[in-house]
Amino acid sequence: MLFNSYPFILLFLPVVLAGYFWLGRRSNLAPVIWLALASLAFYAIGSWQFVALLLLSIAFNYGVGHLLIVAKLTPPQRKAALALGVVGDLLVLGVFKYAGFAADNINALFGTHAAVHILLPVGISFYTFTQIAFLVDAYRGQVAAYALPHYAVFVTYFPHLIAGPILHHKDMIPQFEREESKHPDPHLMLCGIIIFAIGLFKKTCLADGIQPLVALAFDARAPSFDQAWCGVLAYTFQLYFDFSGYSDMAVGISLMFGIFLPVNFNSPYKATSIVEFWRRWHMTLSQFLRDYLYIPLGGNRHGRVLRYVNLLITMLLGGLWHGAAWTFVIWGALHGAYLCVNHAFNALVPNVPAILARPVRFAGAVLTFLAVVVAWVFFRAERVDWALRILHAMADPATIVFGREEIAALVMISIYAALVWLAPNTQAIMGYDHGNRQVGETLRAERMRPLVLYGASLVLALGILGIQSHSEFIYFRF
Repeated sequence: MLFNSYPFILLFLPVVLAGYFWLGRRSNLAPVIWLALASLAFYAIGSWQFVALLLLSIAFNYGVGHLLIVAKLTPPQRKAALALGVVGDLLVLGVFKYAGFAADNINALFGTHAAVHILLPVGISFYTFTQIAFLVDAYRGQVAAYALPHYAVFVTYFPHLIAGPILHHKDMIPQFEREESKHPDPHLMLCGIIIFAIGLFKKTCLADGIQPLVALAFDARAPSFDQAWCGVLAYTFQLYFDFSGYSDMAVGISLMFGIFLPVNFNSPYKATSIVEFWRRWHMTLSQFLRDYLYIPLGGNRHGRVLRYVNLLITMLLGGLWHGAAWTFVIWGALHGAYLCVNHAFNALVPNVPAILARPVRFAGAVLTFLAVVVAWVFFRAERVDWALRILHAMADPATIVFGREEIAALVMISIYAALVWLAPNTQAIMGYDHGNRQVGETLRAERMRPLVLYGASLVLALGILGIQSHSEFIYFRF
């Protein structure tokens, strides 16, 4: 089921909200069970054949976590339990997501014709990473003994289940345990509706509105210079508003339940360096990769060279997490290289003279955006050779056409660029920064200005009118 669909907005969400708060008047546990069942129903509507896999994953990880938290195991036994849990999770993820990719590469190397066609369960990357973090923290002694219903709703919670954010148990499970969240808060519900409306508008009007221009670069056999740039920039902004829209809608839906999700998107194209970009783009994935991959690999504790190696490994695996294709591997490698260059520059030029600070920041913003745009070509292209063809066209101004279609595309892209760099983001409109506690405290204290209410009503109406029959979020494929 899609957030940007009439059945979800007009039927599913109101019914789940009503049941949650009605049960909350009678019990503290019943609403949690209701929300877990509703989340499973949400998942089953679009991916019924993988509900059993999701339930088995929850049972397996909860069981391993119980061993690590409650059972009196020796240190070697604890290590073995953790290894069992993590390897089991990665094995399932590997079979469903990467078996076909591995088979294709083996066929290419040895000239064989083994065919492996396995459907990818929606959301498997997100709920797998969420549970791996739980197991690692349980091994470290940083997890309390949670009841199964609370753990189940933590994993299946429908606002995040399909495309994130990647949740952390210490942020979410205590919220599901609180009795106060089972009673409706009119102010938080209003805030949630406004944030949902903004996200819906971003998706149905902005992301879907510019999507046809992407074909100028990615569906053309020989794009011209201007067609390649227009198509790639169109995808750059489509992905921005698509992912930003989903992130807003997830936060907004959760706020209606009185549950605070972590902010996952914070104007990344305003970043002045690649390091800053990754603090703003898919923030929960960046934190996961940092805490559970980069730091365990050694982080920056063993010298500069190993730091760069760790960065490259982390980003390569981050690229592969997004998809089983060499295009994603190259995308991750590019960002790993970008981060190494960024850190090397910071080490060589630790202090910029005050008089040059603004020009350097401007140059950094431009270079960062161009580097991100180049990497998006591999992220979007179906094959590596197609990506190289587009990049070649982007570097060859001799092929410029600039017909009526290209001029119209450039005007539209300019409007989107103005929205990205000049318009306030959702956090600025609502008056909060990021982090569960800050979101909760700030939104409860924030009084809605009339202009915000009128604007929210308008974007909600436009967002609903812009709903198409079938328009998935881009991150559903990951």
